[in-house]
Amino acid sequence: MQFKYPKMITKKINFLFIVFLISITAFAQEKFTLSGIITDVKNNETLIGVNLYFPDLKMGTTTNEYGFYSISVPKGNQNLIISYLGYQNIEKSISLTKNSKMNWALTENGEILNEVIVNTNQGRTNTRTPEMSVNKLSMATIKKMPVVLGEVDVIKSILLLPGVTNAGEGASGFNVRGGGADQNLILLDEATIYNSSHVFGFFSVFNPDAIKDLKLYKGGIPSRFGGRASSVLDIYQKDGNSKDFHMNGGIGLISSRLLAEGPIVKDRVSFLIGGRASYAHLFLKLSEDQKNNTAYFYDLNTKLNYKINDRNNLYLSGYFGRDVFAINKSFSNTYGNSTLNLRWNHLFSDKLFSNLSVIYSDYYYGLDLDFVGFNWDSGIKNYNIKYDFKHYISDNFKLNYGTNAIYYNFNPGTIKPSSPESGINRDQLDKKYAFEPSVYIEAENKLTKKLSVNYGLRYSLFYRLGNSTINLYDNNNPVFFNSDFQIYEKATPTGTKYYNKNQIIKSFDNFEPRFAVSYQLNEDLAIKASYNRMVQYLQLISNTASPTPLDVWMPSDNYIKPQIADQVAIGYFKNIRNGDYSLEIESFYKKIQNRMDYIDGADLIANEAIEQVVLNGRMRSYGLEFLLKKNEGRFNGWVSYTLSRSEQQTPGRTSEETGINYGKWYSSAYDKTHNLAITSAYHLNEKWDFGANFILQSGQPVTYPDGKYNYLGVDVPSYGLRNRNRLPAFHHLDISATLTPSKNKDRNWKGEWVFSIYNLYNRKNAASMTFRQNTDTAANEAIKTSIFGIVPAVSYNFKF
Repeated sequence: MQFKYPKMITKKINFLFIVFLISITAFAQEKFTLSGIITDVKNNETLIGVNLYFPDLKMGTTTNEYGFYSISVPKGNQNLIISYLGYQNIEKSISLTKNSKMNWALTENGEILNEVIVNTNQGRTNTRTPEMSVNKLSMATIKKMPVVLGEVDVIKSILLLPGVTNAGEGASGFNVRGGGADQNLILLDEATIYNSSHVFGFFSVFNPDAIKDLKLYKGGIPSRFGGRASSVLDIYQKDGNSKDFHMNGGIGLISSRLLAEGPIVKDRVSFLIGGRASYAHLFLKLSEDQKNNTAYFYDLNTKLNYKINDRNNLYLSGYFGRDVFAINKSFSNTYGNSTLNLRWNHLFSDKLFSNLSVIYSDYYYGLDLDFVGFNWDSGIKNYNIKYDFKHYISDNFKLNYGTNAIYYNFNPGTIKPSSPESGINRDQLDKKYAFEPSVYIEAENKLTKKLSVNYGLRYSLFYRLGNSTINLYDNNNPVFFNSDFQIYEKATPTGTKYYNKNQIIKSFDNFEPRFAVSYQLNEDLAIKASYNRMVQYLQLISNTASPTPLDVWMPSDNYIKPQIADQVAIGYFKNIRNGDYSLEIESFYKKIQNRMDYIDGADLIANEAIEQVVLNGRMRSYGLEFLLKKNEGRFNGWVSYTLSRSEQQTPGRTSEETGINYGKWYSSAYDKTHNLAITSAYHLNEKWDFGANFILQSGQPVTYPDGKYNYLGVDVPSYGLRNRNRLPAFHHLDISATLTPSKNKDRNWKGEWVFSIYNLYNRKNAASMTFRQNTDTAANEAIKTSIFGIVPAVSYNFKF
């Protein structure tokens, strides 16, 4: 049987496009349309999310991911206000007598390096649209935050937002509303990033100098996104300065970075190339004990931007990063992401914008284990083509629609002998292949002056494909429950079945509805609600207890089902004192079907039959988020607080089985009941800026021993119910000071010094707790492992 769409699926796709065509016919109407591109006046960089507002008409729009806007307005003279965070407002009276194209160039508020923003009043909450559970951060804000070892970090900055946590210092990724790190879709210029961390979570893979914009969707996720159960982090790189050549960078304690950008053909073709590398491992060579150890990372960002004409733009962007960690030449670990994206923006008319992208993503993970005589490589590659349209039908109705197709190549593991003397034979774990196509349509509809809705539907499919051999089991159960010992064990396969290349092993299809509504009580107050369903067809097999966490991605198949997440949220959004302050309060409830759990003693490394050690369970999380922001003045920042629960349940499949924790709900590894974050920035004068962050979180759930037994004279701890205990509370205070020399104003070279202290009061936060028997007293004791104490740092940033 060769791979092709079943007739039923073809009918469903046709149905979606019929609905789309009817929508266009029903809502299209002729009006004068104002459209164009908004850029930075200094470098022609397109600006994302710029607000265009007609105060007399009480209507407006924003620019899309490529700086394009379109809005239909009545004939005649109209007052227009254009505003964007960190830039000077434009206020104009324009006369519309026909469809018009107007491009605008915005000027930054300040010319100093750190782009300090005073009296911007652009951080106000958007009460006009149904968009909720979304957080945006400017790079100017992120660069002012004090961080560990002085390294500006995108991922660390979003941990200061409500509903976002991590698993502690040195832990990879981030958790959103009680979900796992694998449930986050992380996009860099539309390409998937499978691991967002350098050095096992100490730093993120995103070079702040190369980033233009980021947006985190925690709920109310637009229909164009799919494939993950919890959140979407959408990040775009800069396009490159098409007016003048510039360089900027920084020198820190453990790494340095340098970025160059400029025109190849002025105002038409531009480039950007940026590199970053750490060198802390060089200091290890100075110590006799550490000279054979190493730990470093490097990455590279590139982009080419070609403006063919007013209706066509081409972009070619890429990222490459690697981490290397080695101990005494006997063990080394190398991992990292590679991406490449070719995009074509085309403007069919002043109301129809399109983007076609061809994307390649690769995540590699390798272990060289010389002490046992073999090397182990694994990874995941995907090839992605997507075509998106944004149709500005009228001032009250817009359509987004498109299609997406992803082909996956999974390598669970390649085992090779590390030397001729090794007793290990070369082996290739069964490679896996999958195909994930989808289509979507979404409408933005303003029903009245106060009521707006956003509704959409995504239809996703997933095919687990051959060339693979599949194990067969009695009753289709790869996990056997031993009723005598009350434990789960690996079932013995009864046979195997081979599927030829592109033959369908298992297929899935799901409708993923999305809906959001906003009711504006007045200009500064709105109540919003949303619902979305997300389906995740990929599963991360991960052992986070190991020194180098194992990352192996697996497709859904006969035994491992796709995760299906349903989330509802309701929120209260208010601007106070004309936007000087803003308040956001949200409550959410999320449930996830088919969340994987591991049986006790699960073996993950080089396991040819992962299905034998996993069980399908479910998750739920719910909570209340609070965000109060101060947007105006020399002193600004925010306070966020989240009260939430994240729980997991894996019941027995029959009445005889115990499940995990006797089938009862228990705290997931991502449960943080309390999460408080305070961040602030103070602009003293043109020379000095100060910042401070404070984080307080409940301790991470863990499993402690609840007893012991004696074996050959040695006390061995025994463990009770999973995640019944917690680590101590996690908290730290960080501060920073930025010195910008006054002579910056009179020269091309502009520099600044950033002084920071991470963990000011030297809190020894517990990364883990281990238990052992004291060799002297024979008493059992708990040992706390901490990663950071107080960490002072200094870095120098420059541009010219």
